[in-house]
Amino acid sequence: MGVNEFHVLKKLLDENSVEYTVHEHEPVYTSEQAAKVRGVELKTGVKALVLKTSSGEFILGLVSADRKIDLERLAKIIGVKKLKLASPNEVLEKTGCEVGSVHPFGNLYGLKTYLDRSILDNTWVNFNAGLHTVSIHMKSEDMLRLIKPVIGDFSKEG
Repeated sequence: MGVNEFHVLKKLLDENSVEYTVHEHEPVYTSEQAAKVRGVELKTGVKALVLKTSSGEFILGLVSADRKIDLERLAKIIGVKKLKLASPNEVLEKTGCEVGSVHPFGNLYGLKTYLDRSILDNTWVNFNAGLHTVSIHMKSEDMLRLIKPVIGDFSKEG
């Protein structure tokens, strides 16, 4: 689980001449654990959340690891009545990854991706790369260029 997703992501980064580093580490399941094992500030982490709309569509919401997603605000941006977190089984089905290991490249999963503006406060970002034991460190501008997300304000203080 997730190994293939890591290799697909790595291939995308390599094909686009992106400067990045891969960091292998002990398994992490929270943003706080990930920041600690990576030796970086919590705010540089990117949480990738698979969400389900009231109409049954799946999307990917990206927020800075020191913040929480505001589902009501994002639902208004998208123009749907309600959003909820996808179930662990739905996350696995849509991404090939377990909850907490999903990388932010929704385009590789065929998911429309929404990025909270707070992520752009960081020059460099860090995120799990499809596995709980592998992280990627790269420039936020490169991530933005490759994902081409919809940018909005839909996070709140963590």
